[in-house]
Amino acid sequence: MRLESRIRLAVSARLKMAGLSIAQCDALTTLSEREGVSQQELAERLYVTKGNISGLIDRLSAAGLVERRTTATDRRSHALYLTTAGRKAAQEGVAIQKQFVAETLGRMSTHDLSEFERVLGAARDLVRAADEQEAKRTADAAS
Repeated sequence: MRLESRIRLAVSARLKMAGLSIAQCDALTTLSEREGVSQQELAERLYVTKGNISGLIDRLSAAGLVERRTTATDRRSHALYLTTAGRKAAQEGVAIQKQFVAETLGRMSTHDLSEFERVLGAARDLVRAADEQEAKRTADAAS
């Protein structure tokens, strides 16, 4: 957890120099992979609530980085798209993160990186399993 905090602080400081927060960069880079998603879909992809994503999209829209477009099938729903400035900001965010990785984890040996990835994957799987068990316990208790 301390490593994650240290990485988050270091990346956050670098992104801040580009005028981005980690949340903004995450949203922009996620949209750069697939535009036209709804706020709900974006929230799910970023593992945040719909309420959190709404404020974030409001700020990104006000900054001219993202635009909401009504969908043909549901006028109440909006699809999210990057503006030209938003694409540029997403690319800059990715470049900052790649540079950080090159200067840090990228300096590890291939063997160490492989082992690190294996251990992180195993930890991720344990956390997912614990989350699924907790969700099942909560559902069972509610019924």
